[in-house]
Amino acid sequence: MTRLREIFLAPAGLVMAILFFLPLFIVVAYSFLTRGAYGGVQQPFSLESYTRLFDPLYLAIAWRSFWIAAVSTLLCLLFGFPLALYIALYSQHKYLLLNLVMLPFWTSFLIRTYAWMFLLRDTGLINTGLQAMHLIDQPLPLLFNTGAVILGLVYGYLPFMVLPLYATIEKLDTSLLDAAADLGANPLIAIARIVVPLSRSGMVAGCLLVFIPCLGAYLTPDLMGGGKTVMIGNLVQNQFTASRDWPFGAALSLVLMIVVLLLTRAAGKRSEDLL
Repeated sequence: MTRLREIFLAPAGLVMAILFFLPLFIVVAYSFLTRGAYGGVQQPFSLESYTRLFDPLYLAIAWRSFWIAAVSTLLCLLFGFPLALYIALYSQHKYLLLNLVMLPFWTSFLIRTYAWMFLLRDTGLINTGLQAMHLIDQPLPLLFNTGAVILGLVYGYLPFMVLPLYATIEKLDTSLLDAAADLGANPLIAIARIVVPLSRSGMVAGCLLVFIPCLGAYLTPDLMGGGKTVMIGNLVQNQFTASRDWPFGAALSLVLMIVVLLLTRAAGKRSEDLL
């Protein structure tokens, strides 16, 4: 059986080696090389790309990326938990609502981002409507700022919070809520004392699924931030295109990947402790 298992796993191992480990090895090698005069890489090997990570400019970008990702994750949790709770325990049309949650996935993320830009721009629907109602005299700065980036991230990744929360809450024993009601607890207290503690594993999974892509987001900050809200993803893209500094871009990518792996490992341990 062991020999047969190895034979069946060999194609998958070959694909992983070619499409994952080999490109990763190239990125690691590039990160220790020196930038060429006209782009690309050249010898000698150097740690310069990693020492540049401690430049205050790049540390500020990293800090901005982390707090934007954290705020976006927190907002997704605040909006996603009540929705998942309602769908799992109180709705009579849970499958319809779940389909509506997943409906945005049927459309390109780029198109959805452009739709938000059309809504938020100075001549967009929101500003035009407010001006038509004489509520404002000048268009509000709703686009090309940090708030617009957070809005785009929350909208884009909210389903990744709702679905694991729903999967966790839907498995809860509802008789616990009935027992809490019999003992005099109102619904809010019952949810806070019973549902929230028992759904923490879903919260950890949802926060992980939202925080990681928000941390490395590129498209939303680039379009809805208008180049004013630079995050790590934008910095990495810039190094491989405009700046043509491939070693530094490779070092940034590796450090970001290591951070993501550490977060995933920590979240996995947390989930095991909760279970």
